[in-house]
Amino acid sequence: MALNIVVLAKQVIDPEMPASAFQVDRENKRVVTPGNIPPVVNGFDENAVEAALQIKDSQESIVTVISMGKAFAMDVMKKPLSMGADELVLVDDETFENPVDSYGTAQVLAAAVKKHGEFDLIICGRQASDWDNAQVPLGVAEILGTACITIGRKVEVGDGKVAVERIVPDGYEVIEADLPALVTVSNELGQPRYPTLRGILAATRKKPTVWGAQDLGMDAAQITPRLNLVDLFVPVSETECEMIEGDTEEEAGRNLALKLREAKLI
Repeated sequence: MALNIVVLAKQVIDPEMPASAFQVDRENKRVVTPGNIPPVVNGFDENAVEAALQIKDSQESIVTVISMGKAFAMDVMKKPLSMGADELVLVDDETFENPVDSYGTAQVLAAAVKKHGEFDLIICGRQASDWDNAQVPLGVAEILGTACITIGRKVEVGDGKVAVERIVPDGYEVIEADLPALVTVSNELGQPRYPTLRGILAATRKKPTVWGAQDLGMDAAQITPRLNLVDLFVPVSETECEMIEGDTEEEAGRNLALKLREAKLI
């Protein structure tokens, strides 16, 4: 019997974009999506896709990618399909126009996993590059009642169990859990595979399944943020530079030392 693997992936603003292109709508407390820079699949989520495909390479598996968001860029979200994933499910609803916190996101994704059907393993990136909260996978595992192993660098499945090499400060530890389970992976897992031309052509022919909040039996009240975001702004960074001079290099050095002592830096 094929192993059913679900990968949770997120469309994010390109973290490599120039800082000058990053803007915040402070009144509505949201990041403004730049119109001239396409979004990307969250980098850690690409690692999650790679982890799923490595398992698929070794045993019969069906890999389904599920994403929640708004205004999906289809060429972007089809990348996991071109890498080798089998199905793509997009949860897209007008309700998501308003900010949804980690709690609401976990509720929606857990509902999507339940609607998709039985699963053996859920793989997620350790965190998203936009908010860096690393909370959603833990919430999904809690809602679904599954074991959760975080920050994996290697994932193997066999005999009804998942074994994960979990990163710790001085190396790694091996953790096992019964299936079904949820695992988050980090970039230490390795470089995600590049889509092949054959994979890209196959992905263009596949149509993603699109669900709205009503398809999941959810309403706005269920995803009302539990987090009260007080303010969202780009921090202002100011620097001052003072040139320390002297008639000679030795005198300039002494003047610098005196200045550092005055500032209690030495």
